[in-house]
Amino acid sequence: SRRPSMAAMAAPPPAEPPVPPGRRRLSLLAVEPLLFLATVSLGLQGPLATQYLWDRLGAEHGYSDRNSTDSAGCGDGNATADPLRQEVEALVSHWNLYINLGGFFVSLFSVTLFGPWSDSVGRRPALILPAAGMALQTAIYLLVMYLELHVAFFLLGRILSGLTGDYNLILASCFSYVADTSERRARTFRVAILEACLGTAGMVASIGGGQWRKAQGYINPFWLAFAASLAATLYAAFFLRESVKQKKAAKLFTLSHYKAVYRLYTAPEHLSSRWKLALYSLAFFLIVTVHFGAKDLYVLYELGFPLCWASGLIGYGSAASYLAYLSSLAGLRLLQLCLEDTWVAEMGLISNIAGLVVISLATTTPLMFTGYGILFLSMAATPVIRSKLSKLVSETEQGALFASIACVEGLCSLVATGVFNSLYPATLHFMRGFPFLFGAIILLIPAAILGWIQIWDSKHDYNHFQDASLSPPKD
Repeated sequence: SRRPSMAAMAAPPPAEPPVPPGRRRLSLLAVEPLLFLATVSLGLQGPLATQYLWDRLGAEHGYSDRNSTDSAGCGDGNATADPLRQEVEALVSHWNLYINLGGFFVSLFSVTLFGPWSDSVGRRPALILPAAGMALQTAIYLLVMYLELHVAFFLLGRILSGLTGDYNLILASCFSYVADTSERRARTFRVAILEACLGTAGMVASIGGGQWRKAQGYINPFWLAFAASLAATLYAAFFLRESVKQKKAAKLFTLSHYKAVYRLYTAPEHLSSRWKLALYSLAFFLIVTVHFGAKDLYVLYELGFPLCWASGLIGYGSAASYLAYLSSLAGLRLLQLCLEDTWVAEMGLISNIAGLVVISLATTTPLMFTGYGILFLSMAATPVIRSKLSKLVSETEQGALFASIACVEGLCSLVATGVFNSLYPATLHFMRGFPFLFGAIILLIPAAILGWIQIWDSKHDYNHFQDASLSPPKD
């Protein structure tokens, strides 16, 4: 079959013909299944690709003792001193860095192109393209495994996926879709439902993928990742209803889309909204960076002395960390009955700070799980911030806004990996849990930002109300 030309891709989709009454097509306004499927695919690919790189590069260099990697950290240290093992570790980390950086920088340009474009032509094209790109990436990974191609083809697959927007564009389009279809009062909870889908899918992928790999190797879990990406593509193409009410023709390859993202933060009109946009974005960046950084270190921290967890306990710990998405959703819904959204976010940050402090001091299994339990409301802050950001811009700027947030989220992942993975070995000699304590201290900044904006808004509204009440009545 012939591939469509770029001009055909740039053109907006034709108007759908009316469907005869007897053959009405199922049309849904729920984007959550698509995000769930895409997240399952991503959650399966990430850890399995890293383990495949370890096995493949280790075999090529004559090092394939996987048992030493499981016991490293609680043994006598001989495994970590093995020069061959260190060489394989360095190779795997370098290839992971190349793959992640390649995908991030390519998707940085495509997300900020497709996101604002979707404000005009609709969200469905901006969901179909990245889902198909993720399916293509998984297909290339499968070819590498079947044909034992060079691992550089992993980078090629990630770049091709990045050209279509990658997972970041799916995130941006899904949150834009929710902003299009939800009322302002209910938007925070709808965004929280989407984030709960992220946690549920991540839990399914992390627990199921690891056990499946042990039982049947890499090929079958990657086929599931491919099927999930393909199902997400088909769902967006055939079942999802368009959320943009007034679609219009728009060129794809034009600088106006990048200018739309730039204008969000620099346009002189509505100056108060612009500085709030910048402050909320900074708070979001810090919260997500700490979240990603801590998550990267949980397994390493649990493997080491004095916890020395086996794979079973690590699986339970991973499930406990993902359960925070669901408990935060329930907590958010209950607290919204008596508190403003900002104060719910503040309580979520308190939960996050307290949980990280306990984990940083955990020397026993019960104390570690206590830390996970205290994190029960830790994911309540990000849906509040996403909702507040979406309310600061117009309906025709939602795609540009969430495209910029998706890029910030991708940057968070890179910064978190660099900072926290460098901080952990540098502080092992005096406090193994120091990176978690560092993250808790960093979270004080977004807590201060959110509280200050809420207090400023309350004073501004009060003064505005007073001025209106004291003004003389008009004739």
